[in-house]
Amino acid sequence: QVYFVESGGGLVQPGGSLRLSCAASGATISKFVMNWYRQAPGKERELVATIDPEGRTTTYPTSARGRFTIARDNAKNTVYLQMNSLKLEDTAVYYCNSPTYGLRYWGQGTQVTVSS
Repeated sequence: QVYFVESGGGLVQPGGSLRLSCAASGATISKFVMNWYRQAPGKERELVATIDPEGRTTTYPTSARGRFTIARDNAKNTVYLQMNSLKLEDTAVYYCNSPTYGLRYWGQGTQVTVSS
């Protein structure tokens, strides 16, 4: 199994930026597709970014609106999410995970709060 520890969240004003980190342990994720998800209270979990194992291809849903960028550093066993031009609706707990383990092992996530 693998463990994920998300960090980098915090309180930011609309239009601000945050860089989230996801440190993996228990397994090497260099061969994993990695995703970032978010979940706001009362809403379903939403996929916000995905990256292939080599970091060559990234995919984003419409909700990302070109504002989010996922990246990875396989040497550090870490995945990142750069979030720019943040909006109120981006407020959520952000998680990283991989379909490799059927999304069974979730970390604590990191809280992102966008508020004026």
